[in-house]
Amino acid sequence: MTKLIGIEEHFVTPDIRAAWAASPIGQEGTAGLDRGEIEERLDDLGEHRLALMDESGVEVQVLSVTTPALHNLEPEESLILARRTNDLVAATIANYPTRFQGFATLPTAAPEDAALELERSVQHLGLAGAMLCGRTRDKNLDHPDFLPMLETAARLGAPLFVHPQIPQRAVREAYYSGFGDSVDTAFATFALGWHYEAGIQFVRLMLAGVFDKHPDLQIILGHWGEVILFYLERLGSLARVAQLRRPVADYIRKNLYVTPSGMWSQTYLQRTLEIVGPERILFSTDYPYQYRPGGAGVSFLKEAALSAEEKELFAHGNWERLTR
Repeated sequence: MTKLIGIEEHFVTPDIRAAWAASPIGQEGTAGLDRGEIEERLDDLGEHRLALMDESGVEVQVLSVTTPALHNLEPEESLILARRTNDLVAATIANYPTRFQGFATLPTAAPEDAALELERSVQHLGLAGAMLCGRTRDKNLDHPDFLPMLETAARLGAPLFVHPQIPQRAVREAYYSGFGDSVDTAFATFALGWHYEAGIQFVRLMLAGVFDKHPDLQIILGHWGEVILFYLERLGSLARVAQLRRPVADYIRKNLYVTPSGMWSQTYLQRTLEIVGPERILFSTDYPYQYRPGGAGVSFLKEAALSAEEKELFAHGNWERLTR
């Protein structure tokens, strides 16, 4: 069977849960999404997780803290938790070296420390890159404060996975409210809001000239590119208006990797292949959120209209090349 490496596979720690609970912002109304069985699976980094990986045919999980990670916490607290969490991931990998890899969790509320922690995590702990949850409070990812972190990622060849988080409160109130708390939250998160939010962060990096300054910087977007691949024809007009150095499609083909996040759609796969090609797709299951018994990811890969070589690239080869 083809080796499967899932690159968007989440966990959380009791320390981070406690910090969320104590923060006036915390999870920004999304705590209810991590209840019950989901909560139990997020908390486990041992045998039960491995058993479900075996059942679903996933050989390796690249671990990352679930949204909103440390983005809403205070600087000093976020730095302490980032170091503790990254050390935990490194220890987990050491315990199960053939089964786990990891993305660093960064203290984005303390941007200079975030750059240093990324370097420590990649160079000293052996982590593969970092998982970011888009904006940090009111600062988007292209804010000048984050340029040292982005420069460090480019210099280290460390990919940054831009994961969704809930849109800002003003955006939620303007676009995603009026239907009751549970519907408003769903609308602003997994139904739609998360995905616009994450895709926009990539577009902002492009418009801000980050990829011109750091042409080797590699961003990963889940959920088949967080909407932007499906609007490339319209986004392309930005190149002229913003006087970009390259066509929008060129930034997408040279600075972006795309992963399904457990959305097993052959139609979306074909659209993604048309735009980025078979060498920029990565496998992921979005564990534990999209986990279902029966090995849906393995079935999806078998049924995909890809050559045997392209299936190997999708399953593990592209990730191994990206992270060397």
